[in-house]
Amino acid sequence: MSSIFRALSRTAAIVALGVSTSAFAQSQLQTQITPQMRSEARATMQACRADYESLCSDVAPGGGRILACLQSHAGQLTSVCARALPRAQALRDSAVTTGAAPK
Repeated sequence: MSSIFRALSRTAAIVALGVSTSAFAQSQLQTQITPQMRSEARATMQACRADYESLCSDVAPGGGRILACLQSHAGQLTSVCARALPRAQALRDSAVTTGAAPK
């Protein structure tokens, strides 16, 4: 398992949504992310793992860059990942709205 996905597993919703924070800020943000959001983020990570590794492994996490990279390769994604990306974008939008992720 690549190091990025180990990090994503630890704080799935936060990292999957592209947030890079200090430990204190991260603990504050985790209180704003529901268990359902965390579960959905993990499912998206699983769906897009191979696509991330083949298309976006050189992208630094944070600020939604991984999601943007995957979206920029829409025509090359596996069908499973392509179906998961709209929900990933919705999760990111929700995190931005609640202040759990930067704009």
